[in-house]
Amino acid sequence: MVSTRTPGRPRTRGRLIGRSSTQAHPAAVPHGALPQGARRTRRRFGAGTRPFPRQRGDDPRPAAPGFPPPARLAAMRSVQLLGCAVAAGWAAAFPLVSDLPNQRLWGTVAAPSYLLAGLLCVVLPRRHAARAAAAVGLLGAVLLPLALLAVHGRHQSEVMVVERSAHLLLTTGSPYLPDPAVVTDYNPYLPAMALFGLPRCLLGSNSPLTLVLGDARIWFALTFLGCLLASWRLLRPSRDRATLLPLTVLTASPLIALALAVGGVDLPLIGVCCLAMALAERDRTIATGLVLALACSLKWTAWPALPVAVLLIWRLYGRRPAARAALTAVGAALAVVLPVALTQASVLREQVVRYPLGLTSIRTPAGSPLPGKVLAGFGPTGHTVSLVLLTTGGAAVAIWLLARPPASAIAAADLLAAGLALAFTLAPAGRFGYLALPVVLVIWPRLAAGRRRSALPEAQRCLLRQPGGERGVPVPS
Repeated sequence: MVSTRTPGRPRTRGRLIGRSSTQAHPAAVPHGALPQGARRTRRRFGAGTRPFPRQRGDDPRPAAPGFPPPARLAAMRSVQLLGCAVAAGWAAAFPLVSDLPNQRLWGTVAAPSYLLAGLLCVVLPRRHAARAAAAVGLLGAVLLPLALLAVHGRHQSEVMVVERSAHLLLTTGSPYLPDPAVVTDYNPYLPAMALFGLPRCLLGSNSPLTLVLGDARIWFALTFLGCLLASWRLLRPSRDRATLLPLTVLTASPLIALALAVGGVDLPLIGVCCLAMALAERDRTIATGLVLALACSLKWTAWPALPVAVLLIWRLYGRRPAARAALTAVGAALAVVLPVALTQASVLREQVVRYPLGLTSIRTPAGSPLPGKVLAGFGPTGHTVSLVLLTTGGAAVAIWLLARPPASAIAAADLLAAGLALAFTLAPAGRFGYLALPVVLVIWPRLAAGRRRSALPEAQRCLLRQPGGERGVPVPS
């Protein structure tokens, strides 16, 4: 926690939940470390004030004996073999059940690579098994199918939509077709998504090299990997910054590998949401605002990340840093979206809002047997029920967010993941691929921070802000 007031001057009622004081516990501050006024304030408000209300998942007791930490659990051969077997079964199911040729090709190539990775986990020495298996999985489940599909110009329709939107943006000033007639004419993304199609416009597709380098999937993947790497560097203790193996395993998993090989349009959104939560925890207010602006101008489903990150900054660092982050995010996002909204408001509403919700005459092909999609299949009444449930669930998550604002990047990512999972489950046009975003939000911040629980260590959150506005050193715990 960071104090934003002048030492010796009592603060008004606490933010959001009426706390009378947010002073650090005296046990965490050695005698003489604070000015005299600050010691008087601490005695005035009482020594037993807890700095933060407990968050869900915060447990002051040590972990149960006999339960290994995640790093040791992942190093077990049995766990590695089980993961490879599950991944191989997942990939092998696509050639049997999918009616999309690109997904069938991915499953045909990826399933043997996962089986080979599992074999390496068994036969190689322990110190080499995990890295060798991760490398084989990355090669067989990501690089090889991506190269095969890119060289032949095969991809899911959203890649073509993004590349076409970049061409339209350069030629007409708008990334949207004015009168869509078929499914592929619709562009359900906000204007910033067209940036990933610019390499195709600049490089063309005259040779195999430019055909691959101009593919929007390459830039989706690079943005995703760069954001996850940056969030790891922000959250991980400085003594341990080995990111290669965890990032390789996550990328080679079917959760990411399939999306990266055939489409990958949601990968940048996953990366920027993880990065925004990490920046918010580290009090990088301007950077947080800019990253949130990018997220909010890619897809409207990223908008819940804005209040979550702003409330995290408010909770940890005070009102002014939170206001700076919010104003930066809103201002930059409006600068991107507002020109199109003013000139083509009806087109933006039709393609970005109504089309994903299934309210247009041409329905989106996205679909899975999720509750919202099943309800929408019963006609107008079921569609209305799905939207009502979606709105009710969003309101419930918003109330929970205001009542229990997050105190760490892990807690913020958990709240965002819960809201997005609920939205994707109840949306009339949801599909299983969308759930990769909440899953990665739950997994990656924990891997990066090296802890399972959502509470920040006391030494990280109890920082002293000097009267002149400069931040001091961490208060020892």
